[in-house]
Amino acid sequence: MITLVDVLNRHAAEQPEKIAVHFRDQSLTYAQLRRQAALLGGHLQSLGVTVGDRIMLTGASRPEYLIGLLAVQMVGGITVPVDRNPKPATLSYIHQLTGAKYYLSTLKKAPEGIAILPYGDTIAAAVEHNQEAQVPETDPDRLAELLFTTGTTGRPKGASHTLRCISANMHNTFTGIGMRKEDVLLLPLPLNHSFGMRVLRACLLAGGTIVLQNGFGFARETELNIEQFHCNALACVPSSMDLMLSQMEDRAARIFGQLRYIEFGAGSLSVQRKRYLSELLPHTELFNTWGSSETGGCLFLHVNRHLDKVSAVGHPLEGIQVRLLSQADGTPLEGTGPDVVGRLALKGQMQMVGYYGLPERTAEALQDGWLVTNDLVWRDDDGFIYMLGRADDIINVGGEKASPVEIENAASECPGVVECACIGVEDTDGVLGEVPALYLVPENSSFDPAAVTKFLSPRLETYKLPKKFVFVDALPRNAMGKLDRKELRRMWADSGDLKLTNPVMENILARRSIRKFTDQPVPRRLVETLVKAGINAPSGHNLQTWRFTVLTNQAEIQRLKAVIQPVSKRCKTICYGFNNPQALILISNDRRNADGIQDASCAAENIQLAATSFGLGATWINALMTICDEPEIREKLDQYQIPKTHNVWAMIAVGWPEAPGKALARKTNVVHFVD
Repeated sequence: MITLVDVLNRHAAEQPEKIAVHFRDQSLTYAQLRRQAALLGGHLQSLGVTVGDRIMLTGASRPEYLIGLLAVQMVGGITVPVDRNPKPATLSYIHQLTGAKYYLSTLKKAPEGIAILPYGDTIAAAVEHNQEAQVPETDPDRLAELLFTTGTTGRPKGASHTLRCISANMHNTFTGIGMRKEDVLLLPLPLNHSFGMRVLRACLLAGGTIVLQNGFGFARETELNIEQFHCNALACVPSSMDLMLSQMEDRAARIFGQLRYIEFGAGSLSVQRKRYLSELLPHTELFNTWGSSETGGCLFLHVNRHLDKVSAVGHPLEGIQVRLLSQADGTPLEGTGPDVVGRLALKGQMQMVGYYGLPERTAEALQDGWLVTNDLVWRDDDGFIYMLGRADDIINVGGEKASPVEIENAASECPGVVECACIGVEDTDGVLGEVPALYLVPENSSFDPAAVTKFLSPRLETYKLPKKFVFVDALPRNAMGKLDRKELRRMWADSGDLKLTNPVMENILARRSIRKFTDQPVPRRLVETLVKAGINAPSGHNLQTWRFTVLTNQAEIQRLKAVIQPVSKRCKTICYGFNNPQALILISNDRRNADGIQDASCAAENIQLAATSFGLGATWINALMTICDEPEIREKLDQYQIPKTHNVWAMIAVGWPEAPGKALARKTNVVHFVD
């Protein structure tokens, strides 16, 4: 068994001057990375960190995170990666569950009770301390990492991994992809998730170079990184690749055609996309991998070599055992083919040893040495695994079982369908119990859903055909880009709720700017609906790099006003609209997005129109547009966890109007038709 620390020491000795990691204008050689990690480890030991101590780390795409990760493992601590923009409640829950001693973070402040160590200050203190870590003896069964799930189905669970688990996980990806020392890997993934972590470790095992990128939303940034650092490899999620293809257009083949391989994870490429990419990039190896926080990467599909199996999610690697278990009684199933469907169970050194602090959930997942998932699959005669969906996602159509994944794979090949997602919904006729509903992102608004039914009829059994269709601009996804079916179900449940009482044009014509509000609170559900209206506004290239920060605490709104007013006066800007709003919605967007101000404007207008439809008043406040980088303002925005790369383009003050808004005369001579 070889640990990540062993890997680092080996490369620092054998190739000390080779670059281990790039990030923008920062670069660290293997020797520098080892030295900084060792110094930080020594500093942590001076702060009382010892073997078995849990240390939370912000999973930011920065060299500091990698230094912190290595340092904690050098001293025998247990790394607990958390989201780069953690919700305070989630952060507090993880801290309470794990009893983490410290929190290495990009943040300056944390919820009460959490001892925070800012990356920059702590690494600087470690250099000054100038004492390398005392590395304890390696114990393969020592707990080394708690990798928390994304939590889309409830509170996140911490998958517990020993040094042996991590080593096996690292080797699996290294072997499954065939990584090389010459690889320069572009890594735009969040590093608190399983996919990002295993790819990062595997690249270090190979002795390659990692190019960190904070997200995968800007084509220009991706192009520059590939060109500047001569990247020949990429790891990303399918939805991010779709975004890149839409932005790059004709340049995609040239940019991505330079790569030796692309690995897709955290969701499977659609059948349509697998075929398209194999044609677009004939000289680039495409891998689709399946894994989880509990197992790391387990199933690997070399797309180019297995175009006859594009519906599969992959084949288990050597040393990984696979079973299919009966849904009825959990007994192993024999046989192959789509008629033999069961829950996927896996066994191998890469699997977790349990969920930290959750013995009941551990007992459910680990049975007789097998990790039992909630995924329904079948396998073919060659051992390839085909995913049908989560057991609780399967649609019961009058007693017949329909797989949403099967329906999605078939519908995605229909001309005019960009992407789609399927859920089971109530049969309003009361006959079948559930029926498939298909959410569609069409190529254009004139797309006829009847074309999908016609296309699917010869390809699917009748009971699997979608009975209801919903057009959307984009499918909801979690932080890793995975389809969020829970959100789809919520969207369906809300579809009949809070509808506009007036026709659209009447609502537009009725809207007035309201600047004075009563003391009556605005229900939280109503505020959430206004924000939903903003989120559904048009967005350039569908980047959706915006963020919506909502203040409903009156004291906090006044504190913000008190900070803004003197800065506004100093900078000669206008400050208005703080006359007792019951909610304040801050709309920010990434400055790197050339369409950021337009996106925010569209969202702001949607929010105001939605407010009018419910009898609320609203007004657009421009106070922060030009002063976000003033020190007092930035400190406040940091408290709200608004990224430093963001500018607040709009604030919408909301409340119940103190008096009706005054109708203003509109110019009618501003329209000119060119026939």
